[in-house]
Amino acid sequence: MAFRGSCQCGTVRYEVARLHSDIVHCHCQTCRKTHAADHISTARVLREDFRWLDGQDRLTAFESSPGKLRLFCSLCGSHLVADRAEQPFVIVRVGTLDDDPGTRPVLHIWASHRVPWLADGDDAPYYDEVP
Repeated sequence: MAFRGSCQCGTVRYEVARLHSDIVHCHCQTCRKTHAADHISTARVLREDFRWLDGQDRLTAFESSPGKLRLFCSLCGSHLVADRAEQPFVIVRVGTLDDDPGTRPVLHIWASHRVPWLADGDDAPYYDEVP
């Protein structure tokens, strides 16, 4: 079963045949800064199982570290994948999937970069929408 994904404005769309790794939450400083969030959820997808469906001409890239490109929609700024040309996979930003991949995150990486204001056992209330 394939999963589809897209950017916020819907200009760039992609399809994943299947995930090739567990979903992980990355807390590294680069991911936090790139996504303006305390962590980002990612999964590896083999290149042959990833394809752009639409809007590839609207992608822009930022080299966040030597050889690692982060691909964004040039219109809305959504970060969709990270790519190192020498690796057999791309790293999909799971939050951009439009479909449920049917699996859940299994671990956190780069916990050494974790922000101090994100506490374990957070007891802040959850709301379905803005209260």
